[in-house]
Amino acid sequence: MSDQDSISTFTYTNRAQLTRQSPFKILQFFFAYRLLIASLLAMVYFSKIGPTILGQYNPSLFGTTSVIYLGFVIAGGLLLNLLPRMSMQNQAMIMVFTDIVLITILMHASGGIQSGLGMLLAVAIAVGSLTMQGVTALLVAAIASLAILTQQIYTQFYIDVSVTAYTQAGLLGASFFAIAILAHVLSQRLRESERLVSQRDFDLANLEQLNEYIIRNMLTGILVVDDEQKIRLINESAWHLLGMPDANPETPLNQTSPELAQQVGNWRTDPDFHPNNFRAVPNGRELKPGFSRLGTEEKFGAVIFLEDAATITQQAQQIKLASLGRLTASIAHEVRNPLGAISHAAQLLGESPEMADTDKRLLGIVETNCTRVNSIIENVLQLSRRSRSRPEDIKLKPWLEKFISEFQLTQELETGNIQLLIDPEQTIVRVDPSQLHQIVSNLCENAVIHYKEEKSTLRLNLTGGMTRESGGPFLDIIDNGTGIGSDDLKQIFEPFFTTVNSGTGLGLYIAKELCESNRLRLEYLTTPSGGACFRISFPSFRSDMPQPDE
Repeated sequence: MSDQDSISTFTYTNRAQLTRQSPFKILQFFFAYRLLIASLLAMVYFSKIGPTILGQYNPSLFGTTSVIYLGFVIAGGLLLNLLPRMSMQNQAMIMVFTDIVLITILMHASGGIQSGLGMLLAVAIAVGSLTMQGVTALLVAAIASLAILTQQIYTQFYIDVSVTAYTQAGLLGASFFAIAILAHVLSQRLRESERLVSQRDFDLANLEQLNEYIIRNMLTGILVVDDEQKIRLINESAWHLLGMPDANPETPLNQTSPELAQQVGNWRTDPDFHPNNFRAVPNGRELKPGFSRLGTEEKFGAVIFLEDAATITQQAQQIKLASLGRLTASIAHEVRNPLGAISHAAQLLGESPEMADTDKRLLGIVETNCTRVNSIIENVLQLSRRSRSRPEDIKLKPWLEKFISEFQLTQELETGNIQLLIDPEQTIVRVDPSQLHQIVSNLCENAVIHYKEEKSTLRLNLTGGMTRESGGPFLDIIDNGTGIGSDDLKQIFEPFFTTVNSGTGLGLYIAKELCESNRLRLEYLTTPSGGACFRISFPSFRSDMPQPDE
């Protein structure tokens, strides 16, 4: 079920529960009242400790009716609890009409209107007006009034009563209508108030679920810790950025990320503390933390925001590329024209039959350097003209298999020169395929260019996949060359730095720039074998990652 379906189901269920809640409670109180009245009438009558007016004209009828009334009350309570899906209005009608009939008979057996038992119907009429809609409430009052008048007419013929009893019956019937009208108006106002309350409860519940959905799916990592630095909440992004730790509620933050816990402690001590970027795992992504206070007490919690530093770098990269584009356009215009003239003049000089050999060697140097400068301009223009990355979800292993087959043909390599190992094989990465092709191609070409032995002995290992420590998919490109010297490591990603005279020094720089524009991280790792290892770290692809324990 999707999150939208879950919210819709939650909405419908809670609205239905709120709609049924108030009438059900009223009927529960009414059942308790009826059970009390029926029990008292039966107990007082059969114990002979009550007033003599109860059943004074027909004791056997009163006793039988009181027992029947108690039985109907108990049955009504069972019906209310065992059949909750039955309409509340139908159950209320059954209870109210049972009271009207049986209380009227008890009143008749006790001497009629003078017994005062007719007032017990007032509560039944009020409950009926509160739970029933429209004219049904007035219908209950009318039936109760007719029952009182019918009983009084019947009593007039068989029992000697005063004429004033008709006035009392009429006033009691009028009071029934007044109670019904007032209770009905009150019920309408109560329903309106209940509707507003339920609507607000429903809106708050939906807002809570919406907030939870947003926090769970946002790219920024969110952690909430209490004053003891115990985790109260961690969203999926934070869990992935921290290297998928065993982080559950009540887990101390220092067990999940000791460095982050230390920075939170420094921030609590010094509110002006500026957090530093860190890595939760040795080969994980660089994270930028941010803190916000929760509460105003001396002991307060904190909301921790974690952002992938590659995202910030990507934004800076877009600004840098825009400036670079304008700069390179000017360079291309100002340099290419004189460069073309020099190259053309060199070609014309080379056609001269009277040129000495020493001059031809000098001319060759001119042509070689013209070609090199033109290559540099082409590479810089290629970088500045590059379109914005369009990331796609691609399966890493099939994509690399296709790349390797093409690369072997263009570089004239044998099948055994390149080895591929991806674990798990279904690893999915999100990246612009064309830009990933250029990145991997530049790195592999670097390995081929700098390899000093025979091509047949070259070994390129493309190893990747996903581990718990990596915090997301990765790809290592490892060769069996001599590696990169420690003196050159700090400069390998700088533009125009090269250790080969024929190189432009832009291959690794362009690869680094392309990685940053795709939120990837490119870094050089040392290997025990001594060869070069370049690692490409991809943003985590959540649908393929193991999920945290619920």
